[in-house]
Amino acid sequence: MVAKYGQKKRTSLLSDAGIVRNRLKIEAAIQNAKIFLAVQSEFGTFDEYIWGFVGNKQTHNAWKSITEVPAKAPESDAMSKDLKRRGFKFVGSTICYAFMQAVGMVNDHLVGCFRHGELRKAANERRVEEER
Repeated sequence: MVAKYGQKKRTSLLSDAGIVRNRLKIEAAIQNAKIFLAVQSEFGTFDEYIWGFVGNKQTHNAWKSITEVPAKAPESDAMSKDLKRRGFKFVGSTICYAFMQAVGMVNDHLVGCFRHGELRKAANERRVEEER
């Protein structure tokens, strides 16, 4: 478990050519893991906490061009601010927005992309099912 990494593990990571060997990032990853567990304990799951920033609903944007896709949003700003308040490191708004895209909190596929429609349809089906 990353949260329990000691000095020996930290030292071995600094000599691991397969990773980014930045002492601050390694220390941050260990600290973030500890805080992750605290958030998980407070909210029941990290999922419950993180989805609260989007009101527990996917955001479906309708971008036509890649130049329209933002690097951050008010929700990622709020997420970043709260994560930092809790002691997380390397969690700026742009990183948070990329995370939101990666885990499906935000559908930023361009409207011409087949995945945009698939994701919107799946979200609508879930909504209908939840309303039953």
